[in-house]
Amino acid sequence: MDRKELLSHVDHTQLKAFASWEDIDTLCKEAIEYGTASVCVPPSYIKRIHETYGDQINICTVVGFPLGYSCTAAKVEEVKQAIADGASEIDMVINIAEVKNGNISYVTDEIRALKQAAGDHILKVIIETCYLTEAEKIAMCKAVTEAGGDYIKTSTGFGTGGATMEDILLFKSHIGSQVKMKAAGGVKSVEDMEAFIQAGCDRIGTSSAVSFIKGEGTKGY
Repeated sequence: MDRKELLSHVDHTQLKAFASWEDIDTLCKEAIEYGTASVCVPPSYIKRIHETYGDQINICTVVGFPLGYSCTAAKVEEVKQAIADGASEIDMVINIAEVKNGNISYVTDEIRALKQAAGDHILKVIIETCYLTEAEKIAMCKAVTEAGGDYIKTSTGFGTGGATMEDILLFKSHIGSQVKMKAAGGVKSVEDMEAFIQAGCDRIGTSSAVSFIKGEGTKGY
């Protein structure tokens, strides 16, 4: 897979709590130079990025991040504000506690509510696989499908584990045909990126893709 095709699947990510504008601006410049699918950034930076770079860059942001236990109404307002500020893609974190409680209908309804708020904008649903059993992961595949989510995403990158090939293959067996997959967290090399894409992932979430391509190693997301 050539560099251009590989990077076209990457959500170039900087979500650390202490990320400065200098860090975000560097991320954006790299995204434009290397042709990544988007930048994935904290909500507070969306408006400034949009004002600085306009249509040169596709802005993705996070909602209910990273723990997912905000109430649904708060997440809906986050989505609306992010879109108003210039985001075109939303990566939401499910309410993991409700999955553990067996309240799958709550999670399904929440995804549906956020997709309704997002409208034609892309909604990616982070299920944080490191905290879920196989049965819970399968239930989330069905919830994302039923609720109309555009993507199912493995991880925030802030949990106890990240994307695994085992989970991607499990997703592939249980999501609906309209649901795409995003692997995030623990992507450690160009070879990892290629393997996830070849397994069917449409997006890869990492802060390190450009460093990998330039041969500088990993930065850490």
